[in-house]
Amino acid sequence: MKLSVIICCYNEKDSIESVIEATEAVDLGDGWEREIIVVDNFSTDGTRDILGKIDRPEVRVIYHEKNMGKGSSIRTGIGAMTGDYMIIQDADTEYDPAEHSKFCAKVAKENNSALFGSRVLGGKAIYEYAHAYWGVRLLTGTTNLLFGGNLTDVATATKMVRGDLVQSLNLTGTTFDLDFELPCKILLAGHTIEELPISYSPRTYEEGKKITVMDGLRALQVIVMTRLFPGPLFK
Repeated sequence: MKLSVIICCYNEKDSIESVIEATEAVDLGDGWEREIIVVDNFSTDGTRDILGKIDRPEVRVIYHEKNMGKGSSIRTGIGAMTGDYMIIQDADTEYDPAEHSKFCAKVAKENNSALFGSRVLGGKAIYEYAHAYWGVRLLTGTTNLLFGGNLTDVATATKMVRGDLVQSLNLTGTTFDLDFELPCKILLAGHTIEELPISYSPRTYEEGKKITVMDGLRALQVIVMTRLFPGPLFK
């Protein structure tokens, strides 16, 4: 099988190359091949200069000509992917690419439709800010209530989805809202989302963290509106 790793980046010059290298270094297991699709969302800090020097067989770089938001970058990656599964990998150091191998091992055995990483399974909940922890609890509980899920961490960045499923969904989010639209529409389509515990090293705002309270409020709006007015579920 083939895994498409989608890395969306915006102004991540300090970490983007190490994240790509760490992704390449992961042994996914027997029978797996990989492509790494890096979507740069019009970085202005030198990230593009770094990406322009990368010439490796597994890595393909797509450049947005303006800042279109993280959701748009993920959708660009989904449109370009050729794998049996896709997994989202953030361009910073909060999420460890080494986790990809256990995701591949699980879907190879169980053919899961969707497999998400959870930052709270196993009794761990590592957050820099209390509002982030409680915000995720609210968003996760609302998603479970409205869509019949059994998630513990809907806001996780590490989302693995079967390629044919994710490419069939009518995804419209352009910002961080896509992180919530995606699970809602997977559940609406009648699929189950399984979870695996993952490690997490949160950044502070001083270290470059970009998600704010306003993003959380927007996420809540997306969850509710997707339930009330789902629109076309498939393309």
